[in-house]
Amino acid sequence: MSHYEKIADLSVTVESVGRRRHVADTTSGFERTTTEFRLSGDGVVGRGEDVTYETADHDALVETDPIDIGGEWTIDGLSARLDGIDLFHGAPPETETSRNYRRWAVESAALDLALRQRGESFGEFLGIDPGPVRFVVSTRLGDPPSTDRVEELLARNPDLEFKLDPTPEWPESAFETLRETDAVRILDLKGWYEGTDVDVEPDPELYRDVFAAFPAAVVEDPAFTPATSALVEPQADRLSFDYPIDGVESLESLPVEPGWCNVKPSRFGTLESLFETIAYCEQVGIELYGGGQFELASGRTAIQTLAALCYPDGPNDVAPRAFNDPDAEPPYPKSPLRPSRDAVGFEF
Repeated sequence: MSHYEKIADLSVTVESVGRRRHVADTTSGFERTTTEFRLSGDGVVGRGEDVTYETADHDALVETDPIDIGGEWTIDGLSARLDGIDLFHGAPPETETSRNYRRWAVESAALDLALRQRGESFGEFLGIDPGPVRFVVSTRLGDPPSTDRVEELLARNPDLEFKLDPTPEWPESAFETLRETDAVRILDLKGWYEGTDVDVEPDPELYRDVFAAFPAAVVEDPAFTPATSALVEPQADRLSFDYPIDGVESLESLPVEPGWCNVKPSRFGTLESLFETIAYCEQVGIELYGGGQFELASGRTAIQTLAALCYPDGPNDVAPRAFNDPDAEPPYPKSPLRPSRDAVGFEF
């Protein structure tokens, strides 16, 4: 049975729905806002985090009443009920993908609550012993690009691994320094983003440099254009995709069959789509690793838990929040992260 088939009939009692807003600065230079959905029942609380990026969508949520999902449900039944609820209360989100982000917040909160009402962790319910989670640190080189932060972190912990976002502004010296560290595991070209602050225009020279400088690294989200396709397609075995992936169909529609997939749970919206995609990747031999979206609360432990249960040895972009917190001071946590034996629900 797939993981979703195992949880579909899991019962959950929802007595009330609350929300809590979280705001924090990040090391990437922007202020992050998220909203945590809190479903209560039988004296316990289940939590799920809405990682919608646009602060205006979180502002609009403050003025709305909680969604009406009180009652006794199965996980599958509650998901079906959510099909008929507008989680944005009639005000379209700034970005359409945010509908999945909010849906994930509610469904993951429901699963967390269901497990807490049983007094079990997700691993215990599935019968899987969570493994230590290998993680990479995701960071940017800044403007102008500098390898200083990477070198500073490696000076404190030479075993750290990294996920970096190359841009055409990277000087040759950055490629040389980073290659010599042998610590870069993923390079995110962000070629599928449109209309965001992190768009990177597909640049064949950049792609050529990335593939040549890091021949063993995973390369994420390259764009397929007349200028880049000839460079990208032969690299299929080490390509990974993140931004366009929200289910099995999106994976099957890619121009190539990739060797890797970055699993960001919130992109899938529903628990069913998430676990169907994980099962599909395992079936066809696509390697998996987890991804994060600057979560500030329960969303971060949820992605670490999923990594521990489904792909603990991957280059998981699920590093503890200290690495994204500009006010955090060393020592920083070391990889691998070890799950708590006392965890309940979606806790790590």
